[in-house]
Amino acid sequence: MQFQQLLYFVAVAETRHFTRAAERVHVSQPSLSQQIRALESELGAELFSRARGNIGLTEAGAALLPLARRILADADTARLEVQELAQLRRGRVRLGATPSLCTGLLPEVLRVFHDRHPGIRLLIEEGGSHDLVRQLARGALDLALIVLPLPPGSPALTTVELLQEDLVVVSAAAGKAPRRPVRIADLRDQPLVMFRHGYDLRELTVAACRAAGFEPGFTVEGGEMDAVLGFVRAGLGMAVVPSMVADRAGPGFRVTPLAGPGLRRTIALAHRSDVAPPRAARELQRVLLESRSL
Repeated sequence: MQFQQLLYFVAVAETRHFTRAAERVHVSQPSLSQQIRALESELGAELFSRARGNIGLTEAGAALLPLARRILADADTARLEVQELAQLRRGRVRLGATPSLCTGLLPEVLRVFHDRHPGIRLLIEEGGSHDLVRQLARGALDLALIVLPLPPGSPALTTVELLQEDLVVVSAAAGKAPRRPVRIADLRDQPLVMFRHGYDLRELTVAACRAAGFEPGFTVEGGEMDAVLGFVRAGLGMAVVPSMVADRAGPGFRVTPLAGPGLRRTIALAHRSDVAPPRAARELQRVLLESRSL
């Protein structure tokens, strides 16, 4: 099995078209098809179904695809590691983070990192922890800021706790939300603006409400962080958000703490246990860990 064959296989799997895949990897279509057939012959299984000109993955192809992507990503990481100059004058870091952290923690941290290493490209991927863990596992990210605990069945990851953060209730400044700390049970009859599925904050809020004996009522749901804050500012309901986000939300909001024991979340920095992050990623990791004392 050759690296080039895996590259061609992934191109066909993602484009579902042999000609477009050949254009993508800059080879002739016959050469690409020949390499795919050679790979199938070596593996003893067809990787693509070609019925009526529609290209689809067979069961064997579907099994190979995540493994091939991981091999290619690891090879790309190795190439970048070797090519980096000793003084970190070039390179890239692929960092995943939840949207609330992109709003709150990361801007200042990334500014510090960029001032030190202006030649390093920063590629940021926003998503929920479950999605980020999957991207780490397949080699699409070097590092990720995720919410602990890890989801059940997570791949082997190395995690370092970065911070713990209180959650608070935000509402429109002109609304009637109480100024005193509120209990989760007090949200029983309150309209809530809720994040889309996949957000850690959605899962935390819904789980806390159920633990208090009720199902939360949503006026609007499905938004990203900025959308949720906009809906709250417009008076459509309250939302439970990290204190870091509430502190930076600007005018138009009332921030109400949750009464003890409240809600907290633990943020950790994660990377794959079986692959050392590239040097530039390790430097960003160091800056992120320094941020705990900022």
